[in-house]
Amino acid sequence: MATQRIWFLVWSLLVGVALPSGVFAQDLSTIGSAKPVQVSGGLSVNQIFYAVRGIESRRDPYSYFLTGNLNLALYGWSIPFSFALSNQNRSFQQPFNQFGLHPTYKWATGHFGYANMNFSPYTLAGHIFRGAGVELVPGKFHFSAMYGQLQRAVEPDTIRNTRPTFERNGFGFKTGYRDGNDYAELSLFHAQDELTSLAQLPDDNSLLPEENLAIGISLSKSLFEKFGVQFEYGSSALTRDIRDVEAQGRSVFGSVGGLFTPRSSTSYYNALKVGFNYSGSSYAVGVGYERIDPGYRTHGAYYFNNDLVNYTVNGSTSLLDSKLNISANAGVQHDNLDNTKISTMRRFVGAINSSYQPTERLSLTASYSNFQSFTNIRSQFVDINQLTPFDNLDTLQFTQITQSVNLGASYGLKTTERQRQFVFVNLSLQDAAEQQSQVEQNSGSQFYNVNGSYSISLVPSNLTLSFSYNLNKNEAIMMNLLTHGPTVSINKALLERKLRLTLSSSHNTTSIEGKRQSTIMNVRANANYTIVKKHNLGLSVMTVNRSTPSESGPTSFIEYTGTLIYSYAF
Repeated sequence: MATQRIWFLVWSLLVGVALPSGVFAQDLSTIGSAKPVQVSGGLSVNQIFYAVRGIESRRDPYSYFLTGNLNLALYGWSIPFSFALSNQNRSFQQPFNQFGLHPTYKWATGHFGYANMNFSPYTLAGHIFRGAGVELVPGKFHFSAMYGQLQRAVEPDTIRNTRPTFERNGFGFKTGYRDGNDYAELSLFHAQDELTSLAQLPDDNSLLPEENLAIGISLSKSLFEKFGVQFEYGSSALTRDIRDVEAQGRSVFGSVGGLFTPRSSTSYYNALKVGFNYSGSSYAVGVGYERIDPGYRTHGAYYFNNDLVNYTVNGSTSLLDSKLNISANAGVQHDNLDNTKISTMRRFVGAINSSYQPTERLSLTASYSNFQSFTNIRSQFVDINQLTPFDNLDTLQFTQITQSVNLGASYGLKTTERQRQFVFVNLSLQDAAEQQSQVEQNSGSQFYNVNGSYSISLVPSNLTLSFSYNLNKNEAIMMNLLTHGPTVSINKALLERKLRLTLSSSHNTTSIEGKRQSTIMNVRANANYTIVKKHNLGLSVMTVNRSTPSESGPTSFIEYTGTLIYSYAF
């Protein structure tokens, strides 16, 4: 790791020197005129109390969350500090309690402690690290770098059934030029597991020490004011066991000096994303292409979709003096790019959204989407047992189709200085069906949701009353599920709006095939009081009563949750 750190410093210095030296000159002329010291920030304490009657407790009876931030401005320097503490930290393998310091001075920002940075979707993409980072944006040129621990070591424990992990450290940088929507950026990220961070390795060889190097290139250019091109490329080399013998590197990874060591278990992956768009006076159209190799992964992201190709097209327009807005998009995706799977999934996605506001009081929305996936499952025995090339052409072709429609309307019944009344209605429908060999199967489901609400606000009294009714229905094979019920709420502001009170209650009933399964009634009360502007005190009490009929008689339980919140801003 020492050699790699030296190489990283060399790369960073070379990139820093390559930028124009003039733009990095510090402007200290405002130090004398700036206010010497300014302090701001906030503190929030959340305490949660829980009790239950009728069943075993489903959470701790008491828990607390303490969060805060402090910003110190010293002669133009901004030094923010944030932290989070909780008695729930013991339930996490990786730390929940985190501290971070992020000083800023003009175009320079530093990160110390726990932080996250984004270089590229294919290199470093928001992974939290504990260490140090810097972002320099003096003008159109910019430079970023980081070094830190991506995950801490966790020893194997068969009693607590914890998942062991190596300590993983990483570093990287990003540099580029940005002018409005035009930019060109280069990023590099490296991470490696520390083999000696665990005293004992799992016996089943399920945990292997890895090494990763990822390089990303991002380009965007506007042409003729209305046409734009975007390009994103990523390449990742992943070694699954750093104990394997060294091997000859491939392409760019074979010439990066001490930054990466190719080995026999090293694999190489590529990702590409290209987009073209055109913007007219009242419309816009665009097309896109994305391809990610099977197995593409980077230690700089928590999750990554791979083994896919996407083709997309989109458009939008505005009509009737911008009262009517319509947008549509469609795309096709498929996997199994290297033909190693026995099944290939193809998906089609199409959607159209529209909004229309003919008057100031009336607003209408409508949307439709169609999601279709096609799977071709072909076992090896199909080729072995078929008599002619025409046997079993489509016996294992499977298609899933999901369609959804959403309609919404809102209308202002009355809007005056003393009273406001609104009514809102929303309807959603979703249909899922399955086909095999172009024959509709005896499966699928239909989902319906209806929501209507009415609210009235009495402005002089600072009082708002609302009533809503929700209905969800799900129809499937051998199941007909219905859940519905009303909700009523009252909101009142007192003491010159320093005190806000809310009381709400809902009653929901769930039935299957017309037979009642459960009834849930909850009551929630909230109070929020502002003390001398900067201090806020909040109290929330909620009771949930659930009753379920059974052959031996109804069974029920009641849960109580209380939350006390204090926040201070300065």
